[in-house]
Amino acid sequence: MRPFRKLTAALACAAILLMATALQASAGATNFGRLDAVMKGAVRDSVFPGASLAVIYKGKTVYHKAFGHLTYDPQSAPADTTTIYDAASLTKAVVTTSIAMQLVERDSLDLRAPVARYLPGFAASGKRRVTIEQLMRHTSGLRAHTFYAKSCRTPGEVFRAIEQDSLIYKTGSDTKYSDLNFILLGRIVEQVTGQSLAANFHARFAAPLGMKSTMFNPPSTLLFRIAPTAPDAAWQLATPRPLVNDQNAALLGGAAGHAGLFTTTGDLTKMVKMLMNGGELDGKRSIAASTVRMFLSKTEWPRAIGWDMATHGKSSAGSRFSANSWGHLGYTGTSIWVDPERDLAVILLSNRVWPTEENIKIRKFRPLLHDTVVECVVGK
Repeated sequence: MRPFRKLTAALACAAILLMATALQASAGATNFGRLDAVMKGAVRDSVFPGASLAVIYKGKTVYHKAFGHLTYDPQSAPADTTTIYDAASLTKAVVTTSIAMQLVERDSLDLRAPVARYLPGFAASGKRRVTIEQLMRHTSGLRAHTFYAKSCRTPGEVFRAIEQDSLIYKTGSDTKYSDLNFILLGRIVEQVTGQSLAANFHARFAAPLGMKSTMFNPPSTLLFRIAPTAPDAAWQLATPRPLVNDQNAALLGGAAGHAGLFTTTGDLTKMVKMLMNGGELDGKRSIAASTVRMFLSKTEWPRAIGWDMATHGKSSAGSRFSANSWGHLGYTGTSIWVDPERDLAVILLSNRVWPTEENIKIRKFRPLLHDTVVECVVGK
C-alpha cells in the first residue's frame, strides 16, 4: 500500500502545484506595477504619511496593499491593510445613507417629507419646505459648515443652532455640499429608530457584513492600529483631544451623521461589494436592489442621494471613470469611487491631514490614482 500512498501523495502535490500556477497566472494577468509606483511616489512626495488601497473588479478584490507609515517619522509603525483610519465624510455615505436606504424601503423614512416632520424646530427661518431628499442631495440651502464649538457646548445646542439657522440660497435652486445636512440626518435616524447612530450602523451593517474593525469612538486598546490625524496642538475645544478629527463630530459625542467613523480598507470592501451587487453580499441581503438603484442613479442633479457622482473633466475619480460613477470623499484623505459600467471600485484610506490640514497635495493625486487603476485593470 505504501507505493500507492506515495503515488497518491505525488498526484495531490502535482494538482496543488498546477492550481497554484494557474492562480499565479491569473493574478499576473493584471499588472499593478505602475499602481505600486504611483502609491510609493505619493508617500515619497508627502501626499500622505501612509495609506491603504483596495481595488475591486468584477466582484473580487484584485489589489489590496498599504504603503508608508502612520506618521512621517521613519520609526513610526508601517501602515498595513489592517490600519484603521478616520473616514471623515465617508461617514455620510457609508453610515447615514446606508441606514436611510433601509429606513426608506421599510417605510420608516419618507424622502419627500419635510425635515420639519421629524424635527419640528427646523421649520423656523423659512425652512418649512426643505425635504429629507434635499438634505441628502445637498440642495437644502443650508450653509456648508459652522464651527459650533465657538457657540455650543452640548449636542442639543448644536441641533437647535442648525434648526434656527437661515438658508443661504433658495432650496432646490443649487447644489452646495453641507455638513449641516448630514448632522441633521444623523439626528433624524436616531429620532426615527430610537437608537443611536452607532448602534444602528453596527446592528444593520457592521455586524452582518463582518466589518469587525469599523466603529465610532474606537477603544484605547486599538490605538496602535489607528493612523493619527491632527496633533493635539491643533485641537481647539476645551475638552481633551479625542480620536475623531472633526471637531463638530467630537462635540456630538464622536458619532455624527457627517463624520466620526473609523474603518479599514478590508472592511469597506465588504460594504462596497454589497452595494455594487445590488444590496446583497454572500447570499445575505442588506438592502433591496431597487432601493440601491434609486439612491445611486444619475439624475438632473450633480449628486446622487447621499453619494457624489462623477463630474466630467474635474472629478476626483479622474478622467476614465464613467459618468455613472458614484463615490464620496473624506477630509482626512479618504475616498470611495465605483464605476458600475466597468464593475470597478477603488477605496483609498489615508491620513493626509497629519501633521497639518494645509497639505492638499491629495487633490492632484486622486485623479492620477483612479486613472492609473483603470489603466492597470482594463487597459487604456
